[in-house]
Amino acid sequence: MTTVFDPARLGGLELPNRLVMAPMTRNRAADDGTPTPLMATYYAQRASAGLIIAEASTPNAVGQTYPNITAIHSDAHVAGWRRVTGAVGAAGGRMFLQLQHGGRIGHPDNSGGLPPVAPSPVPLPDTVFTPSGHQPAVVPLEMTGGQIRSTVADFAAAARRAVDAGFAGVEVHGGNGYLLHQFLASGTNHRTDAYGGSVAGRIRFVREVVQAVADAVGPERVGLRIAPGVTANGMHEDDVEAVYPALVDALRDSGLAYLHVVFADPDQPLFQHIRKHWAGTLIANPALPWPGPLPADGGRHEAERLLAAGADLVSLGRAFLANPDLVERLRSGAPLNPLQDKGLMYVGGEAGYTDYPALNEN
Repeated sequence: MTTVFDPARLGGLELPNRLVMAPMTRNRAADDGTPTPLMATYYAQRASAGLIIAEASTPNAVGQTYPNITAIHSDAHVAGWRRVTGAVGAAGGRMFLQLQHGGRIGHPDNSGGLPPVAPSPVPLPDTVFTPSGHQPAVVPLEMTGGQIRSTVADFAAAARRAVDAGFAGVEVHGGNGYLLHQFLASGTNHRTDAYGGSVAGRIRFVREVVQAVADAVGPERVGLRIAPGVTANGMHEDDVEAVYPALVDALRDSGLAYLHVVFADPDQPLFQHIRKHWAGTLIANPALPWPGPLPADGGRHEAERLLAAGADLVSLGRAFLANPDLVERLRSGAPLNPLQDKGLMYVGGEAGYTDYPALNEN
């Protein structure tokens, strides 16, 4: 039986194990989205992961979600990320960068005065964190055809910048309530043009973004993350069983590096359908308690259930956050570090970020 410690191949990468560090928003970038030296330390500490997927980075200014989120649309961003990839590479690691446009999850105070844009003018049913605190969400502007085309181009340009910054590839974020997910879901996509209405219309934007990114850097450098049925950020999907099989079928011959499924459950028919119809590498993120406590094993048991059900790689988030040497701890059976206060995930600084000890530091 395949274990999390077995080596694997992903495109042109040889992975020493099947444990992927999932992308996690940490709010440690500079105000303009440039990665900081502290981020290089954080990621290098976790270089023993089979693959690190770095936190979501916006491909343009209007896609900015929250303060101190990383970006990848300027030379300064590239230079900052190059320091991170250099540190991880020196430590023996491999990295992809996640590309994420917030869509309706944004605020003018976070994006230099730009109002958020989305498939339809349906506001986020929540507040948005800004430099001055939580503020009511604003109604996003419905994207025009021209804005859709320019956003697709921005994703492609961001992918080229990511490769220039030293990443082995990029992951397009199509879940968790952000822009691509908003196009997929009928609750946030009320369009009547070619990008809305039918399932074929609602998956079109995702298809175009993925294809443009693949054309820009090569499909073997591109992954797509999806979150079928996930209700984060006010999402509701009433036709999951129609949308995601159609999306998988539309992309199955694209030659992508991988498909990354969030909160995957090996017992669910949708996961089984995706595994059957997706011929390429499948990364599965186990459905661990959230916001409840992390299991004592960090999710290893559920990860190996997914491998047994056909996943090729498994991604873990909080376990890597609290354990820079997670692979060694799981291999040796050593206890895991407890997670520090959840608030430390987003406040900046070393606390709850680079101060989690490795085994040899305890």
